[in-house]
Amino acid sequence: MKILYMGTPEFACPPLEKLHDSAHEICGVVTGQDKPAGRGKKIISTPVAELAESFNLNILKPKSLKSEELYQQIKELQPDLIVVIAFRILPKKLFSIPKSGSINIHGSLLPKYRGAAPINWALIHGETETGLSAFYLKQKVDTGDIIHQMKIPIEDNDNFDSLYQKMSALAAPFLMETIDKIESDRADSIEQDDSKASQAPKIKPFEALIDFGFPANNVWNFIRGLSSKPGAYTFIRGKKLKILAVQLSDLQTEHSRPGTIIQNKKRLIVQCANSAIELMSVIPEGKKKMDGVSFINGFKPEVGEVLGEIPKGSNLTK
Repeated sequence: MKILYMGTPEFACPPLEKLHDSAHEICGVVTGQDKPAGRGKKIISTPVAELAESFNLNILKPKSLKSEELYQQIKELQPDLIVVIAFRILPKKLFSIPKSGSINIHGSLLPKYRGAAPINWALIHGETETGLSAFYLKQKVDTGDIIHQMKIPIEDNDNFDSLYQKMSALAAPFLMETIDKIESDRADSIEQDDSKASQAPKIKPFEALIDFGFPANNVWNFIRGLSSKPGAYTFIRGKKLKILAVQLSDLQTEHSRPGTIIQNKKRLIVQCANSAIELMSVIPEGKKKMDGVSFINGFKPEVGEVLGEIPKGSNLTK
């Protein structure tokens, strides 16, 4: 098949590489524009653009998906199929161009977790299973008829980073299976049951603030669901403390306020609603990542100090 590929982040790279190694023709790759990044504000391309360039593929970096220029460019390419993985919302005018339709590979078992952050929210809610869904695009986001699905277990040691990498790798063969179904006319799509739908919106900075008022298991799920992107955080002594990893602890005190440090000898343990967590990996404001013991030795937190008190004037939207 003649395929137009659309994607931006690292997640979309393994499927593109697998597609490039197949017998299918990639007539073009549509990705995000180059942007400044880092302290030096160096202009960099998206991961998908860098990979596509290494394959000498035709790359399009439109500013707007609604531009007439992009529409004409895609029409001239005459793709049989558009494949979208971790990209923007396509207007109907674009996804209606290919004769075999346009498909999206989404990181959940739809109709659960529709939206931009399905991997984060599956972990935050303590799911033990997630998956990949291939569906035909419709105007309403993530609601199209399902072509193919794959279940993926979530292990206790998974966080966002590990699950992201696992699902990205599995998306490569999954995409090829989906294309094979479409090419051989075996793609018997199934309409989604909207009554079973749940949402997975993009997580805003202020939503990554840890609430120790929940039970420890909930706090653990929240932290691993955001680690390391965008990163769950709290405050200590007026400074932001990003917490990347914790483990559950049996130690607790009956009358401690949630967020209170209840042990600081070799293990940094913080009280939650009715149980506690041990901080295993943190990034103090302005510092590099360190383990809990290193934080104890360098910062010297005291028993009775409370995490989570927001400093006056803090802008949690940043």
